[in-house]
Amino acid sequence: MAAIRLLLGFDYGSRQIGVAVGQVITGQARELCTLKAQNGTPDWTQMEKLIKEWKPDALVVGLPLNMDGTPSEMSERAEKFARRLNGRFNLPVHTHDERLTTFEAKGERMARGGQRGSYRDNPVDAIAAALLLQGWLEANAGQLQS
Repeated sequence: MAAIRLLLGFDYGSRQIGVAVGQVITGQARELCTLKAQNGTPDWTQMEKLIKEWKPDALVVGLPLNMDGTPSEMSERAEKFARRLNGRFNLPVHTHDERLTTFEAKGERMARGGQRGSYRDNPVDAIAAALLLQGWLEANAGQLQS
């Protein structure tokens, strides 16, 4: 894992997929964009453009587990999405427990924009992607720095 420098993180959803970028050197992640999806399937051409533009060393997909830690229907779909990313782009794909990131992202959006900030101005999916990627970076910091 020591060769990982840049990561893209994905908050998988059936209608939208939040995307974030993170760096191992700084240990920081930030929101990038939100991609439209149709029934959980992204526009793979858009996805390919992102991968080519950012040239990540690895990808992280949020795993929406139930609050008790058991898999949910969405976590199974997110794992399938992770396998598709790996198969299409031949990059290592990691999953990360994202429980509460969307809830936390909504609070973050409100803090940034108050009541005036619209969903479009502060997309919660991209913020959630940044939060889950930040969590993955923090959880794996020891392994990544070695």
